[in-house]
Amino acid sequence: MKLLSWNIQWGRGMDENVDLKRIVQTIRQLDDFDIICLQEVAVSFPDLPGSHNEDQVAMLSALLPDYKAIYGIGTDVPNIQGGRNQFGNVIFSRCPVGQVWRHLLPWQAELSTPSMQRVLVEAVITTDIGSLRILTTHLEYYSQRQREMQIDAIRYLHQEACMMSQRKLLHEEQGGTFEVFPRPKEAILCGDFNFSATAPEHAQILAPFSDGTPGFHDAWSVLNPWVTHAPTVGIHPVDFVDQPECFDFVLITDGLVKRLKKHGINAETTASDHQPVWVELSQGNAD
Repeated sequence: MKLLSWNIQWGRGMDENVDLKRIVQTIRQLDDFDIICLQEVAVSFPDLPGSHNEDQVAMLSALLPDYKAIYGIGTDVPNIQGGRNQFGNVIFSRCPVGQVWRHLLPWQAELSTPSMQRVLVEAVITTDIGSLRILTTHLEYYSQRQREMQIDAIRYLHQEACMMSQRKLLHEEQGGTFEVFPRPKEAILCGDFNFSATAPEHAQILAPFSDGTPGFHDAWSVLNPWVTHAPTVGIHPVDFVDQPECFDFVLITDGLVKRLKKHGINAETTASDHQPVWVELSQGNAD
C-alpha cells in the first residue's frame, strides 16, 4: 500500500503559477499511489495569489478519476459573489472508503498572532494491508500554543477512535444513523505539521499513551534511526523558514511499524513550496 502526503499550496509553484495539472503530473511521475493526502486545497478562493476562483476539489477529482475525494473544510466563509470560499485538506483514495469524519481542531483567540481554523480529515479505508484509519491535517504555523492544543486534540481523537473500535464487537448492528461501522485502531496520520523534527511538538505527538492506545511513530525515524530528517521545506527559497527543515511527516501506529517498507521525499519538484513525502507498507503479519 502506497500513500503520498503533500501540501500543494493551492497548486501554486515556486514560479507563482497555480497549476493543478502539474501537481497531478508530479504525483504520477513519483509512483502509483493508492492514497493521496493533500493539504491547502481551495474552492472558490480568488484572494489566494494566482488563484482564479476555481473549484480545486472538482478539478483534482477530474484529474484523478479513479479516486474518491474526501474534502475536509477548515475555512468556510462567504464571498462577494454570494458563494463560499473554502480551504482545507483532501484525501483521495483508490481503495474502498468506509466511514468518514471531519474534525475541526481547537482555535483559541490570540489577539496578537494570526491564525486560521484547522481541520483533521479521517477516513476508514480498506487497503491491501487491511482496514486502516487515514488521517491528514495541517497545523497552525504562527503559534506554538495553538499547535500544542491541536496535537492534544488529535491524540484525544485517536484514543477515542481506538475505544470506538470495540463498539462493533460489543453491540449488535442497528440500521440508519445508528449502524455501527468498523473503526480500526491502526492508523496513518500525515500532513504539514508546521514544526520541525527537533521541536517539542514532535515529541508531544509521538509520546506513548498510558492506556494502551497504539502510539504514533515517525516513519522516517523508523527506517532511518539516528539520521537527521531530510527537509521538506526551504530546499527552494521561501520566506517562512531560515533554513531547510522537515515540516511534513507520515506517522504510523504500532501495528504498522514492521510493515513499513519505504519512505520517500521528492526534493526536486518546485510545483509547491513544500515537497511531497510518501510511504510504502507491505503485506504480512503485524505485531
